[in-house]
Order: sequence, then structure tokens, then C-alpha cells
Amino acid sequence: MKYAALLRGINVGGKNKLPMKELIELFAAAGCTDVETYIQSGNVVFKAPATLAKRVPQIITQKIAERYGYQVPLIVRSAAELAKVVDENPFLARGAAEKELHVYFLADKLAAAALDAQRSAPDEFVLQGREIYLRLPNGMGRSKLTNAYFDSKLKTICTARNWATVLQLTALTDS
Repeated sequence: MKYAALLRGINVGGKNKLPMKELIELFAAAGCTDVETYIQSGNVVFKAPATLAKRVPQIITQKIAERYGYQVPLIVRSAAELAKVVDENPFLARGAAEKELHVYFLADKLAAAALDAQRSAPDEFVLQGREIYLRLPNGMGRSKLTNAYFDSKLKTICTARNWATVLQLTALTDS
């Protein structure tokens, strides 16, 4: 089965430099096959048995910490889970422009959350399962709906991807 690993904060703004070739090697050494990266910001597509895919976040984050000296949150989604994310985006049904859409992928599924819907108006978000769908008309850089906000309020880790990247990762895991 194919999966996408989403690493947070890799090669962004000159921080946490990690060459993609070396990242591929880490996944291969962990037992993953057909490993490839998409853009330089920590998106890895790979094949693995489900039992290994569940352990990938722990294995890879430990290897990165040992080799590079920093902690990197890592979240994994299967091809089927990514396809569901695409199919269930509530903002698409409302006709939102794709360039305004983003998704936060959460490490854990939450039953309920106390989030401030007006925190960053006119930005909007919808929490569904292990994803937070966002419509950010002024862009991610101007929004107060940040990793730090959601991590602290939800007591989990998350990482964001723009809609174009979500679509590309879905296509890469579907092939």
C-alpha cells in the first residue's frame, strides 16, 4: 500500500535542513520501498505494509534526531485517507477558490475541541476527523490559524499543506 509522510518544518526558511536524497535513504533503511519526495519541504511517498507504516513516524523522527539533532513532527496518511480528504473538503462544495484552501493533518483524531472560529476572520476552518480544512482568503502567512495555535488547543501535533500539494500527494499515492 502507498502512503504519504508529511514532515513539519523541513527546509522551510532555511531551518532544519534535510537533503531529500538523505530523507529517501532514511525511509529505505526503515524498510519502505518505492520512496520518492515531492518538493523540498518534507513530503515523502512510499510503499510499506500497514504494520510498518504505523511505526514510520517514530522510526523516522528518531533517525532524524540522531543524525541531525532536531525533532521533526511526522504524520502519515494512506492513499485511501488522502483520497477521502480530497472528497470531503467542505469548502469545495461551497465553491471556494482552490488557491485559498489548505489542510492541517493531525496526529490524533479528536472527539471535540474548543476552537475560536473568529480567531482570524475572514479565515474559516472545519475540523473533521484527523483533518482541519481551511479557507484562507488572505493566505497562510497572514492567518492566525497556525501550527502553534492548533497544537496547543488540540493537544496534538499537526502539519499543514496547501490544496495543490494535497492534490499532488493524492495523485502520487494513487498511482
